[in-house]
Amino acid sequence: MSKNAYAKSGVDVEAGYEVVSRIKKHVKRTERLGVLGGLGGFGGAFDLSVLKNYEEPVLISGTDGVGTKLQLAIQANKHNTIGIDCVAMCVNDIVAAGAEPLYFLDYLAVGKTQPEKLEQVVAGVAEGCVQAGAALIGGETAEHPGIMPVDDYDIAGFAVGIAEKSQLIDGEKNVAEGDVLLGLASSGIHSNGYSLVRKVFKDFDLNESLPELDGKALIEELLTPTKIYVKEVLPLIQKGFIKGIAHITGGGFQENLPRMYGEDLAAEIQEGSWPILPIFKALERIGEIKHGEMFEIFNMGLGMLLAVAPENVASVKAELEVFEVGRMVKRSGEAVIIK
Repeated sequence: MSKNAYAKSGVDVEAGYEVVSRIKKHVKRTERLGVLGGLGGFGGAFDLSVLKNYEEPVLISGTDGVGTKLQLAIQANKHNTIGIDCVAMCVNDIVAAGAEPLYFLDYLAVGKTQPEKLEQVVAGVAEGCVQAGAALIGGETAEHPGIMPVDDYDIAGFAVGIAEKSQLIDGEKNVAEGDVLLGLASSGIHSNGYSLVRKVFKDFDLNESLPELDGKALIEELLTPTKIYVKEVLPLIQKGFIKGIAHITGGGFQENLPRMYGEDLAAEIQEGSWPILPIFKALERIGEIKHGEMFEIFNMGLGMLLAVAPENVASVKAELEVFEVGRMVKRSGEAVIIK
């Protein structure tokens, strides 16, 4: 089939070539030790042999997307941060397992290849990779004419990290009664709960503000990219200070916290020990959402929680800005207790 015939079917090959040309400079920003070759091969290559400081290396992988937050980016025609979200959702899971992210690949499905827009998306992916210390070593852009609307796209990512076997975070084995829970602030809603967020604000002018947002445009708040915690948390893992990690994503506190400890324990969280971000107060008020339910959906201002032995709390606080938000207790009922 000729290029002309393929173009008539709705697939613009030349635009695809332009995308590759445009994104090379962004990919270049993410290069790190271990990357082999350049963009454009059939597979991305990474040389593990150059990482000499691992005696028993274990690879940890993660994959995720950004959900319906993407619809707000499309609606606002703002595409340069959604890639950060995609990287964050993958690498934060990897560091929660105790691993250092090594490389990342993205998959973009588009209704029509629009090089300038896709460059913005990949620029965001590259920025997320820089923040995580991971290399962007490959990806795919797939054009879906007749299946997706022309201006629509979706993005997903895949990341691989490495950890010393002895430093893997196994909270179910290691987290114990009396361990202290330290919370790391989120940058906002991150990338979960957006089906509800969009429903709550469906009749609002997203360029306007709300009383809780102190003049900040609602769309700016809603598109604030997910915070990447890798460079903050990894040094503490390597020093042996962290016993368990929960990345607070879909399902909020109630679903994610129990993933880092055994069935005989419960996390007792003291509300008021950290500032709940204004956007969550706005969502609760406007959406008429029960206060307890907010903790089952959103991160409420804490994107990651660490379980730390009492004797290591001071050391962690000396290196990291955290909130002391609770304790691990023996379970007698619910797995998560918000007090």
